[in-house]
Amino acid sequence: EELAVPYNLHPIDIYNNKQFSDKFSQISPSNKIPTIVDNKKSIFESGAIMLYLANKYNKLIPKHRYWETLEWLTFQLSQVGPLLGQAHQFLYYHPNQSLFVENRYKDYAKRIYKTLNERLKNHQYLADEYSIADIATWPWIARFERQKIKIEDFPNVLQWYKTIMKRSAVIKGYNVIGEKEEIPFLNND
Repeated sequence: EELAVPYNLHPIDIYNNKQFSDKFSQISPSNKIPTIVDNKKSIFESGAIMLYLANKYNKLIPKHRYWETLEWLTFQLSQVGPLLGQAHQFLYYHPNQSLFVENRYKDYAKRIYKTLNERLKNHQYLADEYSIADIATWPWIARFERQKIKIEDFPNVLQWYKTIMKRSAVIKGYNVIGEKEEIPFLNND
């Protein structure tokens, strides 16, 4: 959506294990979504897809902020996505299974938000300019309620979140597939 290039969407029904089909396994050896096929080339894993598209279209990865962008994209790939994803499992989808695990993921989530809040204290975006690092991170922060995070406790993250949530591409892409959810705070500002 941010690149404003045409694309065709092919939903994969993960609830019925369609990601394990032979056809899908050929384009995603890890059997995970998302994947893309562009000019007969398949690319899997979100970070690789974002880097491929940013480089192909020469957008959303500022050359003078290249390494900062990669640092914050890697932070998303190694911390934000995996740890907040696990927080969703234990705090939202399967709560009350283990107090130890719930507290551990609440602490992980807070640490991630503290790191982001500190970075955003003097920066409008993660790499100073809107980039794939913001695009990769923002959807996880949009699920702050699932992580049992009071986003108001992280004012710099909240400001960044609200700035990005108003982008037309973000609004359009938020519910491009799956259950239709409202973007938290979108209609409150």
